[in-house]
Amino acid sequence: MKLYYYYDKEADVAYLSQGKPSAKDIVQETNSDVVLRINPKTRAVRGFTILNFSKRTSKDTPALLPITALFTPAA
Repeated sequence: MKLYYYYDKEADVAYLSQGKPSAKDIVQETNSDVVLRINPKTRAVRGFTILNFSKRTSKDTPALLPITALFTPAA
């Protein structure tokens, strides 16, 4: 499955999605300006939106997100 990402500089929002978004996904807000999109059948996180993205990032300090991920190379 492909990983899609987009950063909207004007809105200061980053979007990451595993595959194309689905209207059936469950949307869950976290308390840290992150919105998760969850597959209703598997309960797996399909994507997330990071609000106030530029305020969360720094050259010296990595940003921590409220998810755990496993990455594998694309075939």
